[in-house]
Amino acid sequence: MALVLMEEFGEVPGEGHVQKWILKSSNITVEIITLGCIITAIKCKGKNGEVNDIVLGYDDLEGYLANPKYFGAVVGRVANRIAKGRFVVDGKDYQLAINNGPNSLHGGLRGFSKVIWGSEGVEGGVRLTLTSPDGDQNYPGEVQASVTYTLEGDTLSIQYQARSTRTTPINLTNHSYFNLAGQGSADIYDHEVSINAPTYLPVDDVMIPTGEVRPVEHTPFDLRRPVLIGPRLKEVPGPGFDHNFCLSSPGDAWTERMCARVFHPASGCVMEVSTTQPGVQFYTANFLDGSFKGKGGASYPKHSAFCLETQNWPDAVNQASFPDALLRPGEQYLHVTRFTFSTA
Repeated sequence: MALVLMEEFGEVPGEGHVQKWILKSSNITVEIITLGCIITAIKCKGKNGEVNDIVLGYDDLEGYLANPKYFGAVVGRVANRIAKGRFVVDGKDYQLAINNGPNSLHGGLRGFSKVIWGSEGVEGGVRLTLTSPDGDQNYPGEVQASVTYTLEGDTLSIQYQARSTRTTPINLTNHSYFNLAGQGSADIYDHEVSINAPTYLPVDDVMIPTGEVRPVEHTPFDLRRPVLIGPRLKEVPGPGFDHNFCLSSPGDAWTERMCARVFHPASGCVMEVSTTQPGVQFYTANFLDGSFKGKGGASYPKHSAFCLETQNWPDAVNQASFPDALLRPGEQYLHVTRFTFSTA
């Protein structure tokens, strides 16, 4: 298992200290801070032995306290968008804060990405814990959540768990932005991507799924075989990919399966993703504009990274035909995603 180290990263006045946990194997180093369970670095070797940090982020705590694009963060209680910030549970209407056009995004104004989690070392990793009180961001129920990162060899595993005292929607994921050429590289056009999904969810003009589950065949969304991202982006309507790819159908057992592979030929870096979740949101950083200064003063323009956010389908709490979005008292939410890094 990996070597596990911990050091101080900074302090948030009135809230407490933020620690940084460092997980090291022979080829991979992963750095995580207790603010928002944020992955601040993933350093891996290319085919020529060079070491690149392949996730976007900031050099200091101040950057992560703002972090409007959720670099590296665990987002929740509900990742992705909820239409108009509204849902009904047990006959009661709930209204969330609107923070993305007319919708609620990634848990609201102060979701799981904005708070300091407790932490403890475990074999090969770190376990982070959070108590979200009843009514937090206007969600029902007290939620006890944990996120455990472990590094074994070339594989980073993330296990998400949660329980609630009342029925509540829950959908946790990690929002890391990757560039396998190294963070700060200009774009991802030279990356090859494949996603093992036969269907995807079309969206409306405010990025809410229309309810249709559409086959990818004969569309630009057919990524079942490796495609070069740059040319494919020219075929996708709108600014780029920001769509849920359906890995399973509603009612299917949530079993772990390989869902995606990304390859950067120049560096030889390969990233493979497996998950227990029914969907993965493939996002090509369409809304980065170069205005954020990242690690080492890097500029992050449009299409300078990609995200593979393993999760339940967006707006599932409002769409009865989608996989169940609710966590009920006595149930346990369990989600496992693994990222495996190699060279080719």
